[in-house]
Amino acid sequence: MSSRIDLDPTHRSGSAALPPLVWKFGGTSVADHDRLRAVAERMVAAQRTGRRVVAVLSAMGKSTDDLVEMAYGISARPPLRELDALLSVGESISCALAAMAVAELGSRAVSLTARQAGIATDGAHGNARLVAVEPQRIHDELADGAIVLVTGFQGVSANGDVTTLGRGGSDASAVAVAVALGADKCEIFTDVPAVFTADPRVVPDARRLCSIRHEEMLEMAEGGAGVMQPRSVELALSHGVDIHLRSSFSAEEGTWIRRETDGLESAGSTAVAGVAHRRQESLYAVDGVGAGAVVAALAERGIAVGAVVPEPARVRFTAPGAEQAEVSAALDGVGAVKVDQGLGSVSVVSLGIGRKPEIVAAALGALEDADIVPQLVTTTAGRATVLVASSEVDDAVRLLHRIFFPAAAETSVPLQSAADAA
Repeated sequence: MSSRIDLDPTHRSGSAALPPLVWKFGGTSVADHDRLRAVAERMVAAQRTGRRVVAVLSAMGKSTDDLVEMAYGISARPPLRELDALLSVGESISCALAAMAVAELGSRAVSLTARQAGIATDGAHGNARLVAVEPQRIHDELADGAIVLVTGFQGVSANGDVTTLGRGGSDASAVAVAVALGADKCEIFTDVPAVFTADPRVVPDARRLCSIRHEEMLEMAEGGAGVMQPRSVELALSHGVDIHLRSSFSAEEGTWIRRETDGLESAGSTAVAGVAHRRQESLYAVDGVGAGAVVAALAERGIAVGAVVPEPARVRFTAPGAEQAEVSAALDGVGAVKVDQGLGSVSVVSLGIGRKPEIVAAALGALEDADIVPQLVTTTAGRATVLVASSEVDDAVRLLHRIFFPAAAETSVPLQSAADAA
């Protein structure tokens, strides 16, 4: 589905004023009072150089996970409207506290909910799509000298209900706001310093990338690289917005996600962009039903299907990134769900991989030689994904990275990484 959204018609007005800085801070970046103060200091410092600042904030730390756990502790199938109403409160807390921190520094900030910021979505609770952004309130507050703090991860449907944009949805919120304000870039501050050719916690000599194409980043994210929400990258590509992914905890350059890469340590300069993985990739099975009924029930709750394997007496499928409780709840009226939780996935990302059979052959051959047995193999236009035993995922990642990046150690910057879910 296209990520193009309707925007304020004056957003490319050609005003002589520089467009505002549009920043996004993930959950780890605002996890406690000290980190909120650090975020406030960064925003105030930028404003004092004469720049206008808009920041989209995630919920603090793992508070969204805590809210999900609370919801499913009350109900095995919570109404999606009420689940969105619950999950949306975390970002409001972050924005209000950050505004207070800015005030302590002698500047002024205003926190805006999605409704106040003009972020409209469709009515698909739990996985809503952005429909329009009307940023007049943001413009007004900027003109009044305020730093504007916008709640990420959420919007408002046509009937006025709060909706959420799926895991990592604050990334999409930030890109949409950037587009609406006429900014040609959006900076995503997180707890990782850059994008790497693999997770450096698993592959210590993974290559740090200065730049990567939108399309390659999209495939990496779909394959499990937790640094960006896939839909946010799709949205940025659709609207020509560059993304600068960088650390909240330093002033160093990170990785630019853009249409044209500069060639320096760029994923686009090699046949393979990177190796992504998920340590847990559940393989589900439902007996006695057709694939259509299963996919339709999942779609009703906004759950995307990865691979589907129809069999005479059952359907097997994957739902990458979805919580097991969400999948089970979606299929509650369809049939009993059996789950193989002992699997994970490893993806080799390469644009046009369907025209490069040698890449898939090399990957499967290397796994076979290492006695790592694939349980399921799927391909898309930009990646090949293999399901293997969870206990073998790290070994598979290191093996495939060594195959496709044999000289990575010569140009690597070994830094630690951690997912920053928003």
